[in-house]
Amino acid sequence: MARVVVLGGTGHIGGYLVPRLAAAGHEVTVVTRGKSTPYRPIGSVETVLADRADPTFGTRVRDLEPEVVIDLICFDLASARELVETLRGRVQHFLHCGTVWVHGPSSVVPTSEDAPRHPFGEYGVAKAEIERWLLAEARRTGFPATVLHPGHIVGPGWPPINPAGHLELKVFHALAAGEELVLPNLGMETLHHVHADDVAQSFTAAMAHRSVSLGESFHVVSPAALTLRGYAEAVAAWYGREPRLAFQPWDDWRQTVAPGSADLTWDHIAHSPNASIAKATRLLDYRPRYSSLEAVRESLDWLAAQGAVPPFS
Repeated sequence: MARVVVLGGTGHIGGYLVPRLAAAGHEVTVVTRGKSTPYRPIGSVETVLADRADPTFGTRVRDLEPEVVIDLICFDLASARELVETLRGRVQHFLHCGTVWVHGPSSVVPTSEDAPRHPFGEYGVAKAEIERWLLAEARRTGFPATVLHPGHIVGPGWPPINPAGHLELKVFHALAAGEELVLPNLGMETLHHVHADDVAQSFTAAMAHRSVSLGESFHVVSPAALTLRGYAEAVAAWYGREPRLAFQPWDDWRQTVAPGSADLTWDHIAHSPNASIAKATRLLDYRPRYSSLEAVRESLDWLAAQGAVPPFS
């Protein structure tokens, strides 16, 4: 068993990861700013309040004397470098949470981890820079880094990316009522969801298979991506409805939704992630419990219980 420090352990992933680590007998410390309520109870583990923007952040993490550090909240290279330099020679395993958006648009799908990177957008570019630097440090200096790339994280407690590629719950209301839903283009772009608990199990799997995970990156998504169209058809069927779908070219469709929703949809359909988990399955024995639709349905069940979307028939 190990002393494990989880940075950002009260968020989507941490709500599942921290209890998994504790149940396995690890000594767990969660480092958090303490500014948000956890999505799920994380149990009676030690909690340390610290802000990543504080110049002493790395030192405070180092002084906890971790053997394993799981970083769920790193979004720029400078922050990654500062933390790694502070921990260098002091940790046995450093696990970074990346994103499948490091790839940008894919040429061949399902996309493998060794595919050329063409990231775009601030988030994807920054995460690709962090991944590249961490894996280079692993090769060059032996720093014990592993990078895990989730897709669209989903689960009880927050809304899923919907079949139109944004977060407005009215899409689910329309499908429940049998109303027409207009999708961009032909609805053939893809989303690749993953349940937060499956992301959590990927981190524990990487720890358990440390020798083969060091210096490597892994996709951690559901077994298969969804097209927007297929996703909408499945949700309509859950409500006992025949899907009524229509399609518009992007420039016309974007005028039908709020600007923020249009921007979010564009990010999703321009990436259209469709990632392979063959490497994670082979080397980490990563076996997601949830398909994309099963993960989404659990999230919608939770939203229905809150009265935010209609319950399924």
